[in-house]
Amino acid sequence: MPLPLHALWDIFCRVIDNHGDLGVCWRLARQLAERGQQVRLWVDDAGALDWMAPGARQGRVDGVRVLPWADSLAPGVLAALPRAGVWVEAFGCEIAPEFIASGACLAGAGGQNGIENPPPVWINLEYLSAEPYVERMHALPSPVLHGPAAGWTKWFFYPGFTPRTGGLLRESDLPARQAAFDRATWLREQGIGWQGEPLVSLFCYEPPALAEWLAQLREAPAPTRLLVTAGRASAAVLSSQNSLQRPPVKREQLSISYLPYLTQTGYDHLLWSCDLNFVRGEDSLVRALWAGAPCVWHIYPQHDDAHHAKLEAFLRWLEAPASLADFHRVWNGLAPGPLPAPDLPAWRACVQAARQRLLAQDDLATQLLRFVAGKR
Repeated sequence: MPLPLHALWDIFCRVIDNHGDLGVCWRLARQLAERGQQVRLWVDDAGALDWMAPGARQGRVDGVRVLPWADSLAPGVLAALPRAGVWVEAFGCEIAPEFIASGACLAGAGGQNGIENPPPVWINLEYLSAEPYVERMHALPSPVLHGPAAGWTKWFFYPGFTPRTGGLLRESDLPARQAAFDRATWLREQGIGWQGEPLVSLFCYEPPALAEWLAQLREAPAPTRLLVTAGRASAAVLSSQNSLQRPPVKREQLSISYLPYLTQTGYDHLLWSCDLNFVRGEDSLVRALWAGAPCVWHIYPQHDDAHHAKLEAFLRWLEAPASLADFHRVWNGLAPGPLPAPDLPAWRACVQAARQRLLAQDDLATQLLRFVAGKR
């Protein structure tokens, strides 16, 4: 049974990396709203929305209301809010006990015609991975054994790259918007004096091979323009510029443009403009796959090196050619240098084939709606 229009969702997000965690939650909230749902997005630090999605915190996006996490602990606030039919814990964050207790009380209260309100469909939305356990764990139940919600059920929901997972976030009009995009106009609007040279975007943490790669671009036989995103990527490039001592070259082949913080739409435009995209985390990786240009992923480093297996699983799913796989390993510090020479035609063919596989699958919001409808 499909969810009715204006069904109410609560999405909870604790910000660890405000580009990724908050970006994914905002995209999901917006895409649910575009499908007729009403969404409350509870966030402990929503500041990045001011540049990521201007107007979001001020309520200027239809169907989505951004609320401070602290309010989910306030009995007076909760008493005044209607209870949602769906709860989503994003990336392992845990809903406040006060919120759960309030919801449990409403679930037991008499509903229309004296029928008790059913408990919400409770989703644990997990991190993105191509590892085999994702297909095994996707859509499994997790009984709630203690507390005011004892007897209820949480459901694991795993985004993923294969038909046996929850899919990836994708707007229905994304291919049409990309087909209509004019990169020369967009670059001119950003004040970038593009002369037809290859364009490379850089969104990264602090990759071990960054200084070596910048030196290679400076000494390459042909010019390149590097478009560096604001924040950690810009800081990393600036600190790496003089870290390697190189003989002087006859001509500096690398031009660097430092960008301001971009909206989510603006970041898509950056990816669509470039011939090679360096991305980081989860959200930008997904957007790079939809862009269809060659891309290199800087995976979020974990102290126990769990990201090594995660990266290798992604490269296997991607069917990455040897040069692309080796470049990823060196870029992420999993293997010693030097960086292999990019083979952009092979990398592009690989990414575009992967995009076609993904386009044949339902997107994450569509799958969530269908899953929730089946649990009501």
